[in-house]
Amino acid sequence: MTDKHAHPTDAAFQNGLAKRTQVMGQPFVDKAFDGMTEFTKPIQHHITRAAWGDTWQRDGLDLKTRSLITVAMLTALGKSHELKGHVRGALNNGATKEEIQEVLLHAAIYCGVPAAVEGFRAAAEVVDA
Repeated sequence: MTDKHAHPTDAAFQNGLAKRTQVMGQPFVDKAFDGMTEFTKPIQHHITRAAWGDTWQRDGLDLKTRSLITVAMLTALGKSHELKGHVRGALNNGATKEEIQEVLLHAAIYCGVPAAVEGFRAAAEVVDA
């Protein structure tokens, strides 16, 4: 059995892990790695390096804006599980409940009411908790 918390030591992974923890919170990151198997380990490492170690490190957008964009995209895609984590991330990055509501209402027009309703359901599990 391998230690799930023995992470790679390269800079891209470590920078990504720090940003992922900053945005999503330690409990979310711990859950992601605790649920990891040998089969799913490569995708967790890839997400940490590529998304969190590269894209989320860029200077072009602040973290709050990135989070709200991510909430919109996950709503459009109907990815409720990931959406819940990123709603928490948006709140961690300074977004308000009202701003998240506005993103979801905006999604109703451009992504469809069913997608927005599902987004509201998922987001409510976080903001109303």
